[in-house]
Amino acid sequence: MPQAPAGPRTLTVVRQQESLGAAADLDFALGLLQKVKSGSLGPTLRLYRPVPTVAFGQRDTHLPGFEAAAAACRQLGFEPLVRKAGGRAAAYHERTLVIDHLEPDADAIAGAKGRFSRFGELLARALRDAGVDAGVGEIPGEYCPGEFSVHGSDPGFPERRIKLVGTAQRVVAGGWLFSSVIVVADSAPIRAVLEASYAALGLEWDPATAGAADDLVPGLDVDAVEAAVIAAYGRYAPLSYAEFPSLL
Repeated sequence: MPQAPAGPRTLTVVRQQESLGAAADLDFALGLLQKVKSGSLGPTLRLYRPVPTVAFGQRDTHLPGFEAAAAACRQLGFEPLVRKAGGRAAAYHERTLVIDHLEPDADAIAGAKGRFSRFGELLARALRDAGVDAGVGEIPGEYCPGEFSVHGSDPGFPERRIKLVGTAQRVVAGGWLFSSVIVVADSAPIRAVLEASYAALGLEWDPATAGAADDLVPGLDVDAVEAAVIAAYGRYAPLSYAEFPSLL
């Protein structure tokens, strides 16, 4: 399990009750990172449920089908955006959970890869606590592939694995932002928009790898997963709680 930073570094949990909008939610996280860098914000965990969004990676924008992919997203009710981090297109909506974890760190770059491993395991543990057979590691053919993706296995067909969590990281001098998206429920729209986007971009992947936690544990909802995530972070560090306006 991840270990808490040395010393009494309490992690402040903030639930954002409503999305600020697709672009504004991403920009807000980067603004928080600047506050961490300046020393005006301490360790913080921001949780929210986003509006339908497809976050493209920087590399996607250089492909000839990018504009067609963005248009396909809009037709399916998803806002196309380009995120600062790497990777390929990832989709999320109101029945997913976004977690922005920010901390000051004098040597933020040195620990970058280790955070992918540590927090991937933390989130897999949270999903296991919620009843999902979850593990860490890339699965063949997944969208936005990553070494530390979190996947779930079908209890009836263990060979069937689906991607449930994607993670990304932004590091600046003096701090870091580790963002995670957990797909909890309603996977059909996500699968559909990814199929359309990846087809337009000319990228191969296996649509069977796209799914949601409730495909594996029927009835599982965002509230239950959020509670499990907060409990998992409570084993990482002491927690306190604040209202969202405190971040404004």
